[in-house]
Amino acid sequence: MDEHTRDPGVAPPLGDPTGWHAAGGGDTDDRDTGGSPGDARVAGGHWEHATLRRATEHGVRLFNAGEYHESHDCFEDEWYNYGSGTAESAFLHGMVQVAAGAYKRADFESDAGMRSLFETALEYLRGIPDDFYGVDVDDVRATLRAALGDPAALDGWRIALDDARPEAYPADYEYAERIDEAH
Repeated sequence: MDEHTRDPGVAPPLGDPTGWHAAGGGDTDDRDTGGSPGDARVAGGHWEHATLRRATEHGVRLFNAGEYHESHDCFEDEWYNYGSGTAESAFLHGMVQVAAGAYKRADFESDAGMRSLFETALEYLRGIPDDFYGVDVDDVRATLRAALGDPAALDGWRIALDDARPEAYPADYEYAERIDEAH
């Protein structure tokens, strides 16, 4: 774990996604499989990269609210914490492309731009676990593939996080604004 991506204030997940280490699991991917995810939250645990989870929560909720530019910024800002060749970097880079593609379609009515960005996103998301930091990456990949053939597949689509499709809260907008002010 990188110390600069640690933050004990980031809440545990509702499940047991890749990136979460239940209590007793140490700093490896060997998770405590003896209890339910609820037991893990009560007993403790930690995110491998808590700041990635925080950026993901904000980015997903903003995406789901149609705030694609702000969503992009959440993923992009966190992406800078990781070197190339890591799953974290590939995931974040892929999600940057997802948000940028949705932005191209929604704000510029550019299906060609969306397709180009989604093709790149699919490359980055190849090999990423299906439930990475709580995001249903398998659903993201399936929706991107569908949108390549029919851009209307994006209409009404929301990204799943912890088996829900959450909307943005005021804190998500504040987070994106802090990122914008920092740059």
